[in-house]
Amino acid sequence: MKVDVGNVVGNAEAKYDHPNPIARRLVAGFKRAVGDLYLRTCPESVLEVGCGEGLLADSLIRLRRPARFEACDVDLSRLAPGLDPHLSFQTASIYQLPHADRSVDLVLACEVLEHLEDPAAGLRELARVARRAVLVSTPWEPVWRVLNLARGRYVRALGNTPGHIQHFSRRALLRLAETRLRVVEVRRPLPWTVILGEPR
Repeated sequence: MKVDVGNVVGNAEAKYDHPNPIARRLVAGFKRAVGDLYLRTCPESVLEVGCGEGLLADSLIRLRRPARFEACDVDLSRLAPGLDPHLSFQTASIYQLPHADRSVDLVLACEVLEHLEDPAAGLRELARVARRAVLVSTPWEPVWRVLNLARGRYVRALGNTPGHIQHFSRRALLRLAETRLRVVEVRRPLPWTVILGEPR
């Protein structure tokens, strides 16, 4: 199984429960954008790839519970307590998802592609598994790093969050998405880019 060296599982800091009110407001905008696109697809089966702590999956299943909601990551040791019991988790790599072609209505990978040595291969696998839709998001660079520097974070790394080895502008993420997806909608909650597409 291909696994990226130095992969960071989960968030480098408390993204979904941040003590800073500005950060909480930004994350609320991100969750709203992802949640709106999730509801738009009305999926009966969902696979979240790179679930980290499981908190995004937990918030989505509380918006609408499909017949099946699975989530995976290369390491499940950071799952948060108290997640919705209807979620199922398994260990898997984005490069080798244990699912048949076109077997899941909606496949999502939020805050994952920037951690990959080969994001094109990761996206190819997401599109292979998706029956109806793929939802991906990445931080909007270089704005992401500028905001990190403005709050005094990761200064020695010029604002680069630990584990981010790819840096996507909005145009760069769109170009990557279009290699495997017919883009349906793009949302731009500061400082992220969120894309919903149909597999080609």
